Amino acid sequence: MAETVYFETVAVGDDIPVLAKGPMTTAHIIRWSAAMENWHKIHYDWRYATGHDGLPDVLINGSWKQHVLAQVLVDWAGETGWLWKMNFQYRGMNIPGDTLAAWGRVTSRSQRGRFGVVDLDIGLKDQNGKEGSPGTASVVLPLRDGPPVPYPFDPAALN
Repeated sequence: MAETVYFETVAVGDDIPVLAKGPMTTAHIIRWSAAMENWHKIHYDWRYATGHDGLPDVLINGSWKQHVLAQVLVDWAGETGWLWKMNFQYRGMNIPGDTLAAWGRVTSRSQRGRFGVVDLDIGLKDQNGKEGSPGTASVVLPLRDGPPVPYPFDPAALN
């Protein structure tokens, strides 16, 4: 089990541990498509993706990117924190061969009631450092001498 992250130990400007995935393969993309029942041909049919849609290759699923962004935040917050909010954009295409790194940086922190709320910039960069999915997130963390963050989390607890 990971060490508990307490609100008091987090500072503005802190980077959370990066979560790297890849290099991605067509098999990864097809398995995710099957699990999500996303049968759009741009995720598995190279001829369709490149010929019909003019794409550079089959594409990594947006829902996979969403999952990885959530995973980096949940991994950091651990079992005692709660990923409260997450917003991001799809600004770039990723293809087989890409290695993607989910990251986060603390931008603000505030104590709300008996808990701490940490806001972060987040994103998913490729192996060249190009940002393709920028966004923001809010994570609720316990105070060192406070109660555990309730599961499931109720935002009313912040009042």
